[in-house]
Amino acid sequence: MSLTHFNKLGYAHMVDVSRKEVTARTAVASGHIKMASTTLDIIAKGHSKKGDVLAVARVAGIMASKKTSELIPLCHSLPITNVSLDFELDVTLPGVTIKGTVKTLGQTGVEMEALTIVSVAALSIYDMVKAADKTMEIGGIHLLLKDGGSSGRYEAR
Repeated sequence: MSLTHFNKLGYAHMVDVSRKEVTARTAVASGHIKMASTTLDIIAKGHSKKGDVLAVARVAGIMASKKTSELIPLCHSLPITNVSLDFELDVTLPGVTIKGTVKTLGQTGVEMEALTIVSVAALSIYDMVKAADKTMEIGGIHLLLKDGGSSGRYEAR
């Protein structure tokens, strides 16, 4: 398998998608942020002095989807048609699981956008409650689903 972000000479380049068909594309990513049970309780009860932690993280993730091409050097700028973020408070972690979905009608996929929104949402949660818990750990960020385009559908096992 060849890597598309390198040309024949081995130099990094942006992939030319100008000849690709515009299709509906979706990507879903997931991750989590572990924290102390007391920190999770602050989020669950809405006791953060900075405001609604998950609402801020949701807006941060949505904003990040629009900025992905500015953060990832060889990523194309895409017309995002939908972004959604779901959060689940998980007492067994303890922490918050994050699931992000991005959709577009375009010539290339939105995998990087989905991974970015989950990452930025987790970072925003960290920022909102770091005064209560500096031991938080962000992890497990991965692609769950990619659909559309010439490579077809991918689903994580």
